[in-house]
Amino acid sequence: METYSAMREDRQMLMIMHLSQLLDFVTGIGGFIVPLILWATQKDKIQDMDEQGKEIINFQISLFIYSIVCIPLIFLFGLGFLFLILVGILGLIFPIINAIKASNGEPTNYPMTIRIIQ
Repeated sequence: METYSAMREDRQMLMIMHLSQLLDFVTGIGGFIVPLILWATQKDKIQDMDEQGKEIINFQISLFIYSIVCIPLIFLFGLGFLFLILVGILGLIFPIINAIKASNGEPTNYPMTIRIIQ
């Protein structure tokens, strides 16, 4: 006999997962590790967790790639500093915006994200 367990809706957990990205500003890498753990452990239990978790992980990887690309630009053109500031602003603003959207049940979106995890 097969048992069926429905996924529960937990907007608060989704909001926490989005806001946990801000740990990057405190710990350096916590904004990647904490959402990864939450996504891996809750994706089969919470509605929309799998989709939003993939978006967050892709966004974090994209920010890392953009930061690495900025390093040679600092030495070559000096514009890397401006791009690093832009990456930092994006890493601060979009998790907050998407946390609010997740708490309201709206779809979330992280622009300029490289889709690595499908």
